[in-house]
Amino acid sequence: MERSTRYLGDGEAEHAQLLEGPAQYLIATAARAPSVHNSQPWRFQVGEDAIELLSDPRRRTGTDASGREMLISCGAALFGLRLAMRSLGFQPVVELLPDPARLRLLARVRPGRWRCVPMNALEVRMLAAVPHRHTHRGSFEPGPLPAGLLPGLQNDAFVEGAELAFIPPGLGFQRLARLAASAARRGDFDPRARATIRRWTRAAGRPERDGIPATALAARPAPRTRPGRLPQRDFELGRNLGLLPVEGAPPAATAILLTRGDRRADWLHAGQALHRILLHAASEWVFASLYTQPLEDPVTRILLPGQLGIPGHPQMILQFGLAKTTASTARRPADELTS
Repeated sequence: MERSTRYLGDGEAEHAQLLEGPAQYLIATAARAPSVHNSQPWRFQVGEDAIELLSDPRRRTGTDASGREMLISCGAALFGLRLAMRSLGFQPVVELLPDPARLRLLARVRPGRWRCVPMNALEVRMLAAVPHRHTHRGSFEPGPLPAGLLPGLQNDAFVEGAELAFIPPGLGFQRLARLAASAARRGDFDPRARATIRRWTRAAGRPERDGIPATALAARPAPRTRPGRLPQRDFELGRNLGLLPVEGAPPAATAILLTRGDRRADWLHAGQALHRILLHAASEWVFASLYTQPLEDPVTRILLPGQLGIPGHPQMILQFGLAKTTASTARRPADELTS
């Protein structure tokens, strides 16, 4: 998918009015992206020849002081918008951070050439996976991952300007687990983190179409450490919300998503890579647990690359495994996301 920064040519502009019809579809597809705590911190503006993606700082979580996680989430929505535009036959033309005077404006996406390059087989599978792709916090099923999937996920990250480094079992994983456990202990006692969890978790039957519902949370009590599993954030806070079983197979692979730089554009690239990776995996019924808590701790985020011998700036920690489930979380409707 094209990520150029050029403007529409004369031959391409004639298709721009087509945005008026499918705008709801484009935004609804983009809004299926993953976001920290399912906070959905994005908004869209539909113009005559482009759709603009903006951040919504009101939905930035209390533990995201720099806005890094918010921009990663918005980058994921940008990839979804690009994929949806490809499904209509257009090559999306993307301008990242097009106006320094408008900090909330993260990207402008225009329909480029029409039907010049049809969707490839992987793009078709990723689009089909959009409805059932979800962050997986429960148990995994036993069995190996599909052959060739992990190198494919690494290529996904590379295409989007990031790197996916897999952490082998043994010393590397033990170091990662220790760092994650230490960060989790500090986070569990952070008043801002506890307030954030209370804001973005939903008891069974709640009507909100954002946040994490009880059906997407692991049941407690559960051991904080399980074989091969990194410590998960304590979403329960003693409230007995979670409904997912916690017993099952351990994850089949652990990885860290990194970028060379650590600025706003890098965070947007990380988000696009993340969503591309997750959709590719979900197309093979492989899902990921996402770990944001360790990287919210500045000390852990600095120590992690050196401890694991991986250059770059860590943006997300993931654990992959098989799961036969379509329990995706709710999203706000497209008409609530436009301004």
